[in-house]
Amino acid sequence: MQLQINGDFREFNDPLTLSALIEILGLKPDRVAVELNRSIVRRESWPETDLREGDRLEMVQFVGGGSQGASGLPPWDWGLRLLPGPRLSSTGLQ
Repeated sequence: MQLQINGDFREFNDPLTLSALIEILGLKPDRVAVELNRSIVRRESWPETDLREGDRLEMVQFVGGGSQGASGLPPWDWGLRLLPGPRLSSTGLQ
């Protein structure tokens, strides 16, 4: 099954749950936030959240510290981007 994770396409065997994917990727569950097809998935729901062909995931891993070096993130671009949004001016939102 092909999943899109942070913009990159990756192949996995199915069936696969979200909690199994977190484990396969070697991420620490208590330090990860997951969006599946543009909806945040609560951590308690990961074990029963089945992944399907073509699902799109955005995953953010929280990393502490401030030293340079290995961050513990998987070797792909995490795809964190600032999205355009309304701007506040003296006359209100634009």
